[in-house]
Amino acid sequence: MAKVIAEKVIEQPVSDRKYVEIKHTNTLKDADGNDVEVLDFKEDLPVDEAIERAETRKANIQAQLTECETELAEYIAIRDAE
Repeated sequence: MAKVIAEKVIEQPVSDRKYVEIKHTNTLKDADGNDVEVLDFKEDLPVDEAIERAETRKANIQAQLTECETELAEYIAIRDAE
């Protein structure tokens, strides 16, 4: 799922907090076989919350990568063992 991220401009801001608009999209094929981008849903978040979510997601992905690299090293060690 792709995301389109843009600054959200609030007409009459209640505070100085900045917001972002995140559009979650999917690419589908139309009847002619052409790619069409479809909006699944849209959310508006304070930019600090969006940053926190992205940092958490990044940490999770890095942990998964570490696990994958360890697993791969074990497989290679078994393959290369004499």
